[in-house]
Amino acid sequence: MSKASDLPEDAIPWLHEVGRVIGRYLYRPAFRFRVHHMDRIPMDGPVVLVANHSSMIEPQVLFGILPRRSVFLVKGELFKGIAGHGLRAIGQLAIRRGEPDRKPLLAAVRVLRGGGLIGVFPEGTRGEGDVLNAEQGAAWLVRQSGATVQPVAVRGTRRPEGSGRRLRPVVDVLVGKPFELTVGPGRSGLAAGTEQIRTALADLVGELDRMRDLR
Repeated sequence: MSKASDLPEDAIPWLHEVGRVIGRYLYRPAFRFRVHHMDRIPMDGPVVLVANHSSMIEPQVLFGILPRRSVFLVKGELFKGIAGHGLRAIGQLAIRRGEPDRKPLLAAVRVLRGGGLIGVFPEGTRGEGDVLNAEQGAAWLVRQSGATVQPVAVRGTRRPEGSGRRLRPVVDVLVGKPFELTVGPGRSGLAAGTEQIRTALADLVGELDRMRDLR
């Protein structure tokens, strides 16, 4: 079977498409989704998507609703047994958090250079997904590929502490404006690029919070 250049080498394209359909509809019985500005997602070319992360639901939801194929960096603990085989088959990449792990990052660069989209959930989130800091993987990918940065904010998947059972709560997905980023050389360039990405995502999360407060 031929492989698509916007997916990892061991991905099965038709299974990837099946996974997208499942992700698109899996949580609709449990949540009401409001998606804002999905038309901002570039439909071609290399993209590094960064999103806040407060539960296991966000990766599946974004994988399903994005209008193009996407490959997410997923924590390696999930790549066990049948689930791990399934994640690899639909083109997701396992990454070890908190330690050097260049193999999946190099695979992600190949996807980006093939015109694909890589999704990253930066570390350092707390509570309902407040972006406090970020690991440097996203900035490194941008530096290696020249990809566009696409911030996305998600709110509503996690039940607030102390609240009771919720009946089909609203989940908002806000797509920010994509932007180009020049990541300079060395560690200082990587740190500066990471801070620019973190700030853009934090600002978008704040914008979504204000939108939700007004409703």
